[in-house]
Amino acid sequence: MIVDLVKLARPKQWSKSVFVLIGPLYGFAAGQSVDWRSVAFAVLAFALASSGCYIVNDIRDADADRAHPRKKHRPIASGAVAPKLGAMAALVIFAAGGAAAAFGVNPAVALPTCLWLGLYVLNVTLYSVGLKHVVVLDVISLASGFVLRVLAGCAAAGVEPSTWLLNSTLFVSMFLAFGKRLGERRTMGAEVSAVRAVQSTYTDDLLRMVVVVTGVACLVTYAGYVQAQAERYTAHVFGAWGFNLLWMTVLPATYGLLRCIVQVERGIYDDPTELASRDRPFQVAVAAFAGLTLLAMWAAGHRG
Repeated sequence: MIVDLVKLARPKQWSKSVFVLIGPLYGFAAGQSVDWRSVAFAVLAFALASSGCYIVNDIRDADADRAHPRKKHRPIASGAVAPKLGAMAALVIFAAGGAAAAFGVNPAVALPTCLWLGLYVLNVTLYSVGLKHVVVLDVISLASGFVLRVLAGCAAAGVEPSTWLLNSTLFVSMFLAFGKRLGERRTMGAEVSAVRAVQSTYTDDLLRMVVVVTGVACLVTYAGYVQAQAERYTAHVFGAWGFNLLWMTVLPATYGLLRCIVQVERGIYDDPTELASRDRPFQVAVAAFAGLTLLAMWAAGHRG
């Protein structure tokens, strides 16, 4: 039973809470003071809140999940955990997440952090109740969850989120959500509408188009951020000649995004989260992006 309850909480999905760290990391790189203890509790709060939301969603979607080749093994859908027990677990997890945000975060920034956390739970609840059945709004709701994570991380750290950061987060989240819709159609075929009703309105051509549009928007937005940070990250290595070291991160970012499109289009994965945890080339691209970003930040901090 304990193992099933742990599976119900989906700890693998806690990796999405890394979005809480993005704002503080870039703020720290820009020379701003960051309260890392508060950030750590904000990460914990969103991890727990997401688990509670997943449980609520699994209870509501149990019947549809039983028709999915992978989701049918989830504890609620398979009958391993009774819905009432799942609901009790969700309440406990929500309470723990709220406590982490209210009492673990610095009192000076606890209120806005809790506000973003509450809006996150409300947004996910609205998604589970009805937004997931509305074309495009379903994806905007999912993407908003990641934006709210970023805003909460910035609030907990006491740094101001940039427009570039929010736009990049929005577009990459929409890209991943639309990619998941396309991946489901590739892996499930005609049965996809039985699992996700909104798929009866989406088409292959529409999803291909919006995956490309949001992917390009993400890359263009991030490239704009890189260009805007040229003064901070330009290293002068040969006299007057300079080079924006942060630009190097555009290469693995582009490869990773296009690799995601290729694998989803081929029907190898129906969820970008699964791709991130299993596809080695994609993992290498993410590691290269993170490494080059840290290198550029280190070089900017030690320049001169």
